[in-house]
Amino acid sequence: MVVKTFMDMDQDSEDEKQQYLPLALHLASEFFLRNPNKDVRLLVACCLADIFRIYAPEAPYTSHDKLKDIFLFITRQLKGLEDTKSPQFNRYFYLLENLAWVKSYNICFELEDCNEIFIQLFRTLFSVINNSHNKKVQMHMLDLMSSIIMEGDGVTQELLDSILINLIPAHKNLNKQSFDLAKVLLKRTVQTIEACIANFFNQVLVLGRSSVSDLSEHVFDLIQELFAIDPHLLLSVMPQLEFKLKSNDGEERLAVVRLLAKLFGSKDSDLATQNRPLWQCFLGRFNDIHVPVRLESVKFASHCLMNHPDLAKDLTEYLKVRSHDPEEAIRHDVIVTIITAAKRDLALVNDQLLGFVRERTLDKRWRVRKEAMMGLAQLYKKYCLHGEAGKEAAEKVSWIKDKLLHIYYQNSIDDKLLVEKIFAQYLVPHNLETEERMKCLYYLYASLDPNAVKALNEMWKCQNMLRSHVRELLDLHKQPTSEANCSAMFGKLMTIAKNLPDPGKAQDFVKKFNQVLGDDEKLRSQLELLISPTCSCKQADVCVREIARKLANPKQPTNPFLEMVKFLLERIAPVHIDSEAISALVKLMNKSIEGTADDEEEGVSPDTAIRSGLELLKVLSFTHPTSFHSAETYESLLQCLRMEDDKVAEAAIQIFRNTGHKIETDLPQIRSTLIPILHQKAKRGTPHQAKQAVHCIHAIFTNKEVQLAQIFESTGEKNGKLWSPDEEVSPEVLAKVQAIKLLVRWLLGMKNNQSKSANSTLRLLSAMLVSEGDLTEQKRISKSDMSRLRLAAGSAIMKLAQEPCYHEIITPEQFQLCALVINDECYQVRQIFAQKLHKALVKLLLPLEYMAIFALCAKDPVKERRAHARQCLLKNISIRREYIKQNPMATEKLLSLLPEYVVPYMIHLLAHDPDFTRSQDVDQLRDIKECLWFMLEVLMTKNENNSHAFMKKMAENIKLTKDAQSPDESKTNEKLYTVCDVALCVINSKSALCNADSPKDPVLPMKFFTQPEKDFCNDKSYISEETRVLLLTGKPKPAGVLGAVNKPLSATGRKPYVRSTGAETGSNINVNSELNPSTGNRSREQSSEAVETGVSENEENPVRIISVTPVKNIDPVKNKEISSDQTTQSNISSDRGKKRSVAAAGTENIQQKTDEKADESGPPAPSKPRRGRRPKSESQGNATKNDDINKPLGKGRKRAAVSQESPGGLEAGNAKAPKLQDVAKKAAPAERQIDLQR
Repeated sequence: MVVKTFMDMDQDSEDEKQQYLPLALHLASEFFLRNPNKDVRLLVACCLADIFRIYAPEAPYTSHDKLKDIFLFITRQLKGLEDTKSPQFNRYFYLLENLAWVKSYNICFELEDCNEIFIQLFRTLFSVINNSHNKKVQMHMLDLMSSIIMEGDGVTQELLDSILINLIPAHKNLNKQSFDLAKVLLKRTVQTIEACIANFFNQVLVLGRSSVSDLSEHVFDLIQELFAIDPHLLLSVMPQLEFKLKSNDGEERLAVVRLLAKLFGSKDSDLATQNRPLWQCFLGRFNDIHVPVRLESVKFASHCLMNHPDLAKDLTEYLKVRSHDPEEAIRHDVIVTIITAAKRDLALVNDQLLGFVRERTLDKRWRVRKEAMMGLAQLYKKYCLHGEAGKEAAEKVSWIKDKLLHIYYQNSIDDKLLVEKIFAQYLVPHNLETEERMKCLYYLYASLDPNAVKALNEMWKCQNMLRSHVRELLDLHKQPTSEANCSAMFGKLMTIAKNLPDPGKAQDFVKKFNQVLGDDEKLRSQLELLISPTCSCKQADVCVREIARKLANPKQPTNPFLEMVKFLLERIAPVHIDSEAISALVKLMNKSIEGTADDEEEGVSPDTAIRSGLELLKVLSFTHPTSFHSAETYESLLQCLRMEDDKVAEAAIQIFRNTGHKIETDLPQIRSTLIPILHQKAKRGTPHQAKQAVHCIHAIFTNKEVQLAQIFESTGEKNGKLWSPDEEVSPEVLAKVQAIKLLVRWLLGMKNNQSKSANSTLRLLSAMLVSEGDLTEQKRISKSDMSRLRLAAGSAIMKLAQEPCYHEIITPEQFQLCALVINDECYQVRQIFAQKLHKALVKLLLPLEYMAIFALCAKDPVKERRAHARQCLLKNISIRREYIKQNPMATEKLLSLLPEYVVPYMIHLLAHDPDFTRSQDVDQLRDIKECLWFMLEVLMTKNENNSHAFMKKMAENIKLTKDAQSPDESKTNEKLYTVCDVALCVINSKSALCNADSPKDPVLPMKFFTQPEKDFCNDKSYISEETRVLLLTGKPKPAGVLGAVNKPLSATGRKPYVRSTGAETGSNINVNSELNPSTGNRSREQSSEAVETGVSENEENPVRIISVTPVKNIDPVKNKEISSDQTTQSNISSDRGKKRSVAAAGTENIQQKTDEKADESGPPAPSKPRRGRRPKSESQGNATKNDDINKPLGKGRKRAAVSQESPGGLEAGNAKAPKLQDVAKKAAPAERQIDLQR
């Protein structure tokens, strides 16, 4: 009745308030507050709550102690809220609602010890809340507690503890509803309670006063929970954490790092962006000196990458450092962190992070390497094979396959085994269907880089080798027991153990396995089937499971012996390749050939797919040859043989070679198709194809001798071209040329000859020139390669001469050898050497004596080369004279600059010309005169400073000296004086001003001429007056039929020869025209006129033949063939230090095999030489055998050769036959040998 009365009363009824005041005071008596009946206590509490409502804001109770007792009493009654199923629960709820609505507990703020009431209230409410309460109960509890917090003067530590204790994980797990209540309460009162929380953490974290609260030891758990509830609760706490991160106590830093890792890494956290100083300080802990701190930092990175991809950039540099951490566990966790994030989403990790994992695949610790390799393999399978994130992600990790296979190059057997496992499970999963598995392998092989391909090939090779070891072990088991058998078996077991992890332990396990094999015949048969060439992939899987089942021990969960045997079985089992797989590969390749495959979608071009597919089949033909034996497979390979791609055809031939040992007996149709293709490849294919075709014939066919004979029957003679394109030069010669350049550059870098290295180098280069480029003199080098080496040697000597210290040690003999390169038989050698010589002379890098070399160009059979040499002389002389004019100080160096001083060098060089063997021979003197005039004509263009008299004086002075090269040899000196007389003859005849006295006495080079002896007078004339007249006024020397290279020259008014066609087989074979015995060798005594006809000097350079005929008595010959001379020219061998002159038939550098028929209608027309080196042939020797049969052959070097036989016949309209002269034929003069300075 009382309860109902108070419930119905409101605050406005003042009369009733007064009327029931005594009752209100009575209800607060001890009798009711301590009544043993809980129902009475509940009703009293409800009445008291209504009294506080009615009398609000003033309470009818004035005693503080009474108020305290009343509120403690009411608080105790609130425990009844715990049981929602109680009949009185509604009254308890009414009590709570009334208190919350009226905020009755705010009256307690006036009490001194109100904190005790509040603490008891908070603890009661947190303890009674449970999941059976509805939202209204929770709302009233929150209203009640939040009013106390927000309207009070502050929250004491004890009261704060009563709230925070519900956030501790232990309490949180016991009563989830109390945690939720505290969470909502803190969110509602964040503005008020934040300062109290900050003070609490400041006391504990900064001041270290852990006694202020029982929750001090849970401070980091509380921070985590508070941050999750509302980060604003910790606004003042975060700077304190930064202070803690720098603590000297490692364990304390570790605790803070763990806390911040959770705060920064939580999904919805923006702490890193809101508090950058704290974030940077936290990142610094990645480099902490304490290992557990670094480890915890690395573990955090995974969550951070997954929840906050935007922070990946900040983490990258720190993870890079930790990926090189000295601690194995940290490096391992870096890999785990990156791989975990990448497996979640590849976009979470950048290329740099993946690069760290890539580096760790080569870590020194196996655990780290394994984690990195396995992690990358998982990423490849997820994003490349399954394509879970599209093509862009697949391209991002496409390098993984190459990197994983590269690891097979490592020496560790563990690495190799792991790569094999990864290949079988991740790169090409063995559990796929055959078509899918082979498609995966086909495109994988096509996309691998060369090193990865080699590694994969090596992997198959090692597995095949291990299979062969096991096969040999089983063969030993079939043999009777003996000491030799046991020894062989032991050796085989040791070999097998080396191919397994931990070879030391593996030896014991392999021995045990061998004993089991010896005792169990069924096990041996299973193993034999496994390694059989005909074993299919499905059979292999069954065999492995069966063997493992027999060796398993149910009582032993971890069986190291069984694990080792599984390693062995995994390596030898053919889990990828069998006959069905090869057939699938061939079908894929056929689709690529037909253009119906998915090559472009797989990122591979059809050509690459075909070529790589053939290479893959070629490799598998070594390891699984039996799997190829089917008509369908061979038909496809025959199709590949017909393709234009050289690499494809070569690979197909090798596959036939490796797998076709049964083609002849089992597949006759394939055999009949294959034979002509192999013949064609052997004859006309690339060198590699020809080699493989011959090997293939030898391996497949029984009548191999017959087949090979048919091939080699068509091989022609050895190619004799004097020059070949750069791409055709042999690697050996290229290496020698580069070696010569290397020696020269090294000497030019040293610039001294203290070690005498230059002398030995010069001797080597000279020997190279003397031997015509064939140092071994075994004739195993082609003529074109010899030309390259001669050019390199001559150029090298010329290069060394540009350095003064080396110029001084170059002997005259070596200089002469170098000079003769400009008369080489090969046009390109002469051309390139002349260009190098001109370039060095123009820059004033070479001594003046080297300009004398151009005098020898008068003998060049090619008109353009002579014209080029003359232009070079004009340019050099002009530059030197201009230099002297512009540099007055240069007058002190006139001996090395004045162009006229080239005359002594030229005279000495011509005196030692190997073609100048007889000082009274008119033909040879005419050659000397031509060379002298070639140089003097340019020098005598102007008579500056009486230069004509100066040159005459030099020639006269030379006659007063002796040849410094051989001062005691009278014949040598006689040739020197003869050349001087010819020079004087030319100078006197060409200039009327040379009789004047020279203004200056010329200085002769002491290296070439001795000092004139006292009282020595040499007024003897070494050429007769008749010879002098013949040289000056006689008919010009007739020119031979010589090749003019590269540029066709017109021939007007000449009637042509008719050229017969002939098969060209080479270059530079002397071809003789049939000459009248009486006129055969008078070519140099006839007045002649050049007529060009079309012939090539070198095969690649079309040229014209220069045919020289007398001016008078020309007898035209039309439509006739030129027959070869019955007296054929034989080869003349050159001794060491000697060269032979080779005559080219109108072409210097092309050997030709001619099939000519004698023309019955008339005698053949001869061709006569013009300038250049006369052919030293036996045909000439036979013509004059009565006079000069015992004379030595020409020596010195190869010269630009004179034509004697038309290669393949002359073309009609290109030449004219001269009238033969009745002059006695003279023997060819012998060339002089050039001695090397040893």
